[in-house]
Amino acid sequence: MLNLIKSWVIYLLKCSNNKVIKPWSYSKMNIKNPSQLKYEIIRDEGVVYAIYKDHLGYPTFGIGHLVKESDQEFGQEVDTPVSEERVDEVWNHDFAEHVEECGKLYPDLESYPDEVQRVLVNMTFNMGMTRLSKFKNFKAAIESNDWKQAAKEGRDSRWYNQVTNRAERLMTMLEEV
Repeated sequence: MLNLIKSWVIYLLKCSNNKVIKPWSYSKMNIKNPSQLKYEIIRDEGVVYAIYKDHLGYPTFGIGHLVKESDQEFGQEVDTPVSEERVDEVWNHDFAEHVEECGKLYPDLESYPDEVQRVLVNMTFNMGMTRLSKFKNFKAAIESNDWKQAAKEGRDSRWYNQVTNRAERLMTMLEEV
């Protein structure tokens, strides 16, 4: 946990020193405010420049990236350092992947307000498209542009109880659109 906090502080210091966050252009979808979305996902996930075990015991690094067999980090020990460049590279790929997944689930994603886009991609990043697709009433409310009802449906879920702080921030964003 201490490494996670240290990495987060280092990231914030770099951002506050006007470090340019690299743009990600891998996604075909147009997200209105990708820099803000990255900040919000880092706030929720943290950023760690080493391999660590997530709360389920899976090897992870960077901005919540689950190590896959295809990753060069596969099989490496916990606490193995991962460069900032590698974290950025994997983030760019993960970001594009999650935006594309979100766009498949919500075909009108590009037309939604900025805040709604950020909520939906953040939720996709957090739980994946498969789990998010099970939120039928939430999806219906989003597709009807009924942001307040969507927030109500999001709060009425097991996911909300599992990640309450993150979920509450996201549902409040929806209510305020």
